[in-house]
Amino acid sequence: MTKTAWVFPGQGSQAVGMGLDLQTLPIAQVKFEIAEKVLGWSVLDICKGDEAVLSQTNYTQPCLYVIESILADLLTEKIGLPQLVAGHSLGEYVALYTAGVFNFESGLSLVQKRSELMATAAGGKMAALMKFDRSQLETVIGATPHAVLANDNSDTQVVISGTPEAIDTVISQVKAKRALELNVSGAFHSPLMADAAAQFESILNSVTFNDAQVPVLSNVDPTPATQAQDLKTRLTQQMTGSVRWREIMRRLTTEGITKAVEVGPGKVLAGLLKRSCKGIELVNVETAEQLSRTTPISLIA
Repeated sequence: MTKTAWVFPGQGSQAVGMGLDLQTLPIAQVKFEIAEKVLGWSVLDICKGDEAVLSQTNYTQPCLYVIESILADLLTEKIGLPQLVAGHSLGEYVALYTAGVFNFESGLSLVQKRSELMATAAGGKMAALMKFDRSQLETVIGATPHAVLANDNSDTQVVISGTPEAIDTVISQVKAKRALELNVSGAFHSPLMADAAAQFESILNSVTFNDAQVPVLSNVDPTPATQAQDLKTRLTQQMTGSVRWREIMRRLTTEGITKAVEVGPGKVLAGLLKRSCKGIELVNVETAEQLSRTTPISLIA
């Protein structure tokens, strides 16, 4: 029996022009109108505008949430829900919306506040490391205060986060094929986000969560969960916790997933899955045309 998971990308997958082909569809029109009322600005205008503006965290995250949610709605209408959902960082909010944990407006309001808090964070640094010695990395991070593993994306790709001095120390001591400093304002997914996370928690607690209609793999705890309180607790920890994507991918295999559909712009998650989960068939859905050319059977069988 085929078991399908939908996975939703996060910040970094955005691209100018994304979502513009959706604007003639009734489902999308409603969501774009709601989003403009919630945000106070047009997602479509930002997505067809300047790349530098779209890449600003306070615009990137809401735009991705809206477009991925629309694609998820279209997929659900076409084939129904999958057996499992997961999202990378910001993508977890889309996974929770898709699973019916909260409504579109509530999720967007959370994402807007999250993006604003993250955009104003300062004093931190993040860097990506490719093809490194994991045991050496773990040893160096363990011996370096204020440095953490922020995104454990795969066996060969991670992102570290912390104070500038701590990140420079780790980079200087860990042998990697490539180290790339990320253009972000703060040390996301690290304890340095504690103040922002505390502000966000009060807002998060005001939103009603429902039990998920399908299991969700969370970033901070990659085990299937459907209980509303468990999912809220995990999301509360996400801003300061690590994105354990490598473990999420392993869990897909453990859960018997045979097909993964990346819902959203780009192929970042599909690329990670291709290298890490050899037995899982991969499908990308990022445009209306792509969805229309894809039969229900090819999406679930």
